[in-house]
Amino acid sequence: MFQFFRSKKAEPELPHITASVPEGERVYAVGDIHGRSDLFISLIEAIEQDNRDAGPADTTVILLGDLVDRGPDSINVIALAREWMKFRKVRVLIGNHEEMFLRSFDNLDMLRHFLRHGGRETVLSYGLDKKAYTRASIDEVQEMMAAAVPQEDLDFIAGFEDMIRIGDYLFVHAGIEPGVPLEQQNVGKLRWIREPFLSHQEPHEFVVVHGHTIAEEPVDQGNRIGIDTGAYMHGRLTALVLEGQSRRFLSAIDDGEGSISISGSLVSQ
Repeated sequence: MFQFFRSKKAEPELPHITASVPEGERVYAVGDIHGRSDLFISLIEAIEQDNRDAGPADTTVILLGDLVDRGPDSINVIALAREWMKFRKVRVLIGNHEEMFLRSFDNLDMLRHFLRHGGRETVLSYGLDKKAYTRASIDEVQEMMAAAVPQEDLDFIAGFEDMIRIGDYLFVHAGIEPGVPLEQQNVGKLRWIREPFLSHQEPHEFVVVHGHTIAEEPVDQGNRIGIDTGAYMHGRLTALVLEGQSRRFLSAIDDGEGSISISGSLVSQ
């Protein structure tokens, strides 16, 4: 379900692509959280402080999907996202893990797939007894899930968006199919694609901001910016900050010893 995006070979020089968000707007795009509520809390606090320090703007936060699974606290990641929406304009994209989660309630094959790829941690975060879960059949797990997960959480997740366009940027969970107009993009590709999107070097209609594919650092390829820095794997949750033509990053980083720090860097076009 995940792969590292690394290359030991020298990458070819990519075309310079100038992109911007509308004047007066500021965007914070947050990569895959995957149940790491501790990192999410720290990054929320950092974004709010950063937004105050940067001055007045029409600010939008975009969560790029995969809020759930793999990490230990999906239930509270969902709760935090909902609470943040009460005082901040927060928009959320649906990722492949949210898709699996929703489909698992009435599809046993999908439930098996979901549980193998991080869903176990999600359902346990909703208070299922671990011993009872271990002993249960797949049908019983489905019944336990239905009893444990509030309908309001399922309705909230079902309302997540597939793509968001702001200025010269397109925000999706996984990527797009190169050469296909946005109105003809397949929803499944938006949530699951890797290739040929990742290796495509020609400009798209928009600069695509995405998660889904893990890298230890943000990946800016000119035509796309990947910001899944492996919150559950590497202990790093990253936000891309866009204002005018500028790009910069904020990251909440777990040092592995119980401390979370915030780092930031400025990336100029």
